[in-house]
Amino acid sequence: MAARASAGVVIGHYSTSFGWATRLLHEPVRSHVRCIYALVRVADELVDDERQAWSQSQRARLLDDLQDQTTRALETGGSANLIVHAFALTAVEHGIDADLIDPFFDAMRADLSVQQHDEQSLARYVHGSAEVVGLMCLRVFTGNDERSYDQLAEGAQRLGAAFQKINFVRDLHNDQHLLGRTYFAGVDVSTFTDRERDLLLDDIDADLAAAAETIEHLPPSSRRAVHAAHALFAALSARLRATPAADITRERVRVPDVVKARIIAQSVVAAR
Repeated sequence: MAARASAGVVIGHYSTSFGWATRLLHEPVRSHVRCIYALVRVADELVDDERQAWSQSQRARLLDDLQDQTTRALETGGSANLIVHAFALTAVEHGIDADLIDPFFDAMRADLSVQQHDEQSLARYVHGSAEVVGLMCLRVFTGNDERSYDQLAEGAQRLGAAFQKINFVRDLHNDQHLLGRTYFAGVDVSTFTDRERDLLLDDIDADLAAAAETIEHLPPSSRRAVHAAHALFAALSARLRATPAADITRERVRVPDVVKARIIAQSVVAAR
């Protein structure tokens, strides 16, 4: 279908650790997860794409329109917007509703209005921008098995939270100087210390540890992919911890592609 093919193009364009890991998903799970991720990426680009000369109010209107299109597509079963249409097909089939969708758009909207988060607003933001996306994917993974979904929900949320907070750490410079945002209360790139780095990573690693306990309980169709994603971000966390805080504020730490390939190969064996 053209809509799902369009979603595949979006995820292929953004070659991230998440994109690498999704290749290990079985079909049709892989296509459904790509449909979720494509809508997430489009919304994120409406908010953050610096190549566009849109004002904040224009970005807000575009985001509102995308949410309205998504809501209508869930009600009617389709949309002329191929990315929205693909997402709606997946959402309807797997019971992804406003309880997960609205917090996501609220978080994207916060990026247009909140410049400095406190602990409470950060928790809301991480829930909407990451935890609910993990829960959307879990809806697909568990195939409408409510008991499995309920048992694995906390692990999915904590894995999503870890992914998001790791990206916040390595994007400290860009977020504060280019986008004008401070996600971690009290953290300033001009005075960022190794102790602050370690405290942030301790919290992230606790999320990763909690999430790891649930991976073995996932269905075989998704277990290897989630194991690989977890391993990739754990490796990124370790690299950040080994990088001086001053360097983190100047350059984006990443896991080299050759290391990613090795981690994925190891995950294929470990998660059988």
